[in-house]
Amino acid sequence: MIERIRSPLDVRAMPPEDLPTLAGEIRDFLVDRVCRSGGHLGPNLGAVELSIALHRMFDSPAEPIMWDTGHQAYVHKLLTGRAAGFDRLRRRGGLSGYPSQAESEHDVIENSHASTALSYADGIAKAARVSGRQPRPVVAVVGDGALTGGMAWEALNNIAASRLPVVIVLNDNGRSYAPTIGGLADHLSALRGARARCSLFEELGIRYLGPVDGHDIAAVESALRTARESGGPVVVHCLTTKGRGYGHAERHELDRHHAVPVTDPATGRQAAQRRRSWTDVFADEIVRIGAERPDVVAVSAAMVEPAGLHPFQQRFPERLFDVGIAEQHAVTSAAGLALGGLHPVVCVYSTFLTRALDQVLMDVALHRCPVTFVLDRAGVTGDDGPSHNGMWDLSILNVVPGLAMAAPRDGQTLRAALREAVAIDDGPTAIRYPKGAVGPDLPAVDTVNGVDILHRDADPDVLFVSVGAMADTCVRAARLLSEHGIATTVADPRWIKPVNPALTGLAARHTLVVTVEDCGRSGGFGSALTLALRDADVTVPIHCIGLPQRFLDQGLRAEVLEECGLTPQQIVRNVAGTMTRLGTRNHPELEPIGVLAAATMRERLS
Repeated sequence: MIERIRSPLDVRAMPPEDLPTLAGEIRDFLVDRVCRSGGHLGPNLGAVELSIALHRMFDSPAEPIMWDTGHQAYVHKLLTGRAAGFDRLRRRGGLSGYPSQAESEHDVIENSHASTALSYADGIAKAARVSGRQPRPVVAVVGDGALTGGMAWEALNNIAASRLPVVIVLNDNGRSYAPTIGGLADHLSALRGARARCSLFEELGIRYLGPVDGHDIAAVESALRTARESGGPVVVHCLTTKGRGYGHAERHELDRHHAVPVTDPATGRQAAQRRRSWTDVFADEIVRIGAERPDVVAVSAAMVEPAGLHPFQQRFPERLFDVGIAEQHAVTSAAGLALGGLHPVVCVYSTFLTRALDQVLMDVALHRCPVTFVLDRAGVTGDDGPSHNGMWDLSILNVVPGLAMAAPRDGQTLRAALREAVAIDDGPTAIRYPKGAVGPDLPAVDTVNGVDILHRDADPDVLFVSVGAMADTCVRAARLLSEHGIATTVADPRWIKPVNPALTGLAARHTLVVTVEDCGRSGGFGSALTLALRDADVTVPIHCIGLPQRFLDQGLRAEVLEECGLTPQQIVRNVAGTMTRLGTRNHPELEPIGVLAAATMRERLS
């Protein structure tokens, strides 16, 4: 049946008696394809019947269906004719793991940050009214986890007042990653058990239908039909089971196989041996620090397990605060914890801290609160696509007064940076590190006033300044340059904000400075060092290598880094080209570099 679906019209044409078979085929298909490629499995297994009913009751894209968050939209992709693309799910040139406007007219928004779909729906419905178009339903599917975000309630406040035909499908499986917690979770539980006399939605003035068995297609269709005929805002409360139909997911208490790597579908286990990750290193060290420091507490925005806080939660349950998908609240609540005499460690993915810039600035930094931000998945993450690359954090945090930021290069420096950060009691700190396996420790050959020297040739001309995990790449690039007669130094400042004054002294003793970072070049570390050199009247040329300031397509981290010119060979070619250009501009101070050697080497490497 899946192979015959080219658009939602094919789904609407199916007789009702065929729909359970279709649902079963979809589940088998998802287990097979997602286990092969990795991706979000549990959320989609729980949204099969719900997605079928939605596409039978609403005329997408004229009646847009938006998903909050987009990781529950795989079934939607199948029902809109994209089954073939699942062979390259989340790979370079393949199907995105989230809705994608480039893939289909049925993907109205590219939604992978939670708690936003209701605001989109509110705006789209208002735009239709202002434009004089006939009012048609606008559908937003929101999970109970995403509904913990404050932005969702800001939207509900406006949707209730607008009286426009916004259909809010509450896909309630009781979880985000882990079980949903808090007052809202308690209220939804009461609604499930018919213990609540009135829903919060009705108190706001939004009609409430449910709860409905989200795995009963006929029941969901009936509720959706009533909702679309009401002509105003409606919440349809559907109860679903995350991971439904796949025993390994249903029995997985931690997150019901929310997101899986390449997995053996028969056993539900990872197909390859898992290597120790940056997150693992953090998880171990924060527990050790917690045992030594009873004032250290941890704050999570519904990411306890993915961000490495599950061991801390098990050891110190009373010192772990999971606030739900509410990064703004997480940051300001952490400021309150700090004002109360504690040292909070706020653990989020780098891409999600961007949602709380005002809180970092005005609630934490302005009050000089000792809050440590741990930014997992910094830099290029790859397969989750453009919205999840953690390439914005440094550009944003560079503007925050009084905030110190570290970028460890390996496990040992991550452990050290975490301890140094929580020892700072007069202002905020941040630590950024990438997704994936952590490599072997990279020892320093020397230290200059807090700056680690990782490689040093005699009489060096080029100074590499590496940021975090780019250290190994810089060392390998330096060795390639050395082989071609160009002497180098590789420096790792470890703490990248503020710029260590020792770097300006090092730079003055070289004829070219090259910064290498896996974050955006605009406002990144290279920009900060350039300004520091100019302020110190150090006129040595500086060349900044980093990520282009654009949304990067999905792919493996290594593929994206290569596309952006961040491999050792590409960096060497880049540096050789820079040296050649500088030499041809008659800079006598560059003569020691050896312009001819640089040009020859560039030719060879090309």
